[in-house]
Amino acid sequence: MKNILIFYASYGGGHLNAAKSIHEYILKNHKDNHIELIDCMKYVNKTVEKISTAAYREAAKKAPWVWGRIYNDSQKGPLAHLSTRSNKIMAIKLLRLLREKKPDLIISTHPFSSQMCTYLKRKGKITAKIATVMTDFAPHDQWLVGSNFTDYFFVANDKMKDYLIASNIPKKNIFVTGIPLSNRFLQKYDRKKVLDDFQLDDHKKNILFFGGGEFGLGKTRTFEILDNLIHVSDDMQIIAIAGKNEKMKLKFEEIVQKNDAKNRVKILSFTNQVPELMSICDVVVTKPGGMTTTESLASYLPMIIINPIPGQEEENAQFLEDKGVGIWIKKNDDISKILHNLFSNPTKLNKMKENALLIGHPNSTKDICNILLNN
Repeated sequence: MKNILIFYASYGGGHLNAAKSIHEYILKNHKDNHIELIDCMKYVNKTVEKISTAAYREAAKKAPWVWGRIYNDSQKGPLAHLSTRSNKIMAIKLLRLLREKKPDLIISTHPFSSQMCTYLKRKGKITAKIATVMTDFAPHDQWLVGSNFTDYFFVANDKMKDYLIASNIPKKNIFVTGIPLSNRFLQKYDRKKVLDDFQLDDHKKNILFFGGGEFGLGKTRTFEILDNLIHVSDDMQIIAIAGKNEKMKLKFEEIVQKNDAKNRVKILSFTNQVPELMSICDVVVTKPGGMTTTESLASYLPMIIINPIPGQEEENAQFLEDKGVGIWIKKNDDISKILHNLFSNPTKLNKMKENALLIGHPNSTKDICNILLNN
């Protein structure tokens, strides 16, 4: 039996979702182990966690360029050293928890917890194996702080593996598994039932449209894209998800009413049925967050990429374009032209779907857990 701790931090939902997926898989398939899921930042300092997560949300929502600057500056230079130094200080408090729990294995889905744990391991305070699960499609050096004391790196693609090898991390410690995702995306769904549940026509193509939800990034651009999607073809129906953003939902409804498109656009608030919806869709329109991208690839869906936050999301968007899986609609692009060119070209859409099949890792969670628990 192994005593396992999974650490995450609440900066965006991807780190938590990845941690939850691993937690659920081990609970179900490796029942002889003891496992706990912990927000490392909330544990070490609730005040810092509250202020920093609020700052992240505000930057992402109102001034994404600020977040992009922070992301780039934290790669190297003074801000990178400040971040690493502060995590060393907070690691002292985390040590109390680690002494109490005595883990054999620590799995981290955020660089801060990786840094704290590898610092403690370097100081001889802990001896647990440390696994870092990188939750984006491009590397960032904050993930690699303390890499000499990290036993496993799990990455999304071969390009990231090459970067880590070039950073002097042993090849034997790096595993290209993809980002962990919920087992629900691997389940088979009754297409007719899903269509009936959402009152959708079985004879039309389905577009899953994520508006940005809580952040509502690039609102004007988002509304323009939805309006243009409605005009692309009468043979398409759109499932538009506004998330927790009530203003966005009202604006979606206004656009639908203006275009007399009630029979072709289904507007939803927050939903936990994304796996079911992806199973019946032909294309997804979304920000390129690490988890949404992983889920889309696992569902073999071509992506239309909108409103990436500068930093890791822009790097994700570039990766998806380079791999022929996504089309990134940028600031000055002609939305109507791009959409018409794409949806009038079935060969292009099929090729994008094939490319998603090639780079998706639907068994990522299973692969990660089996590597960790069979060694």
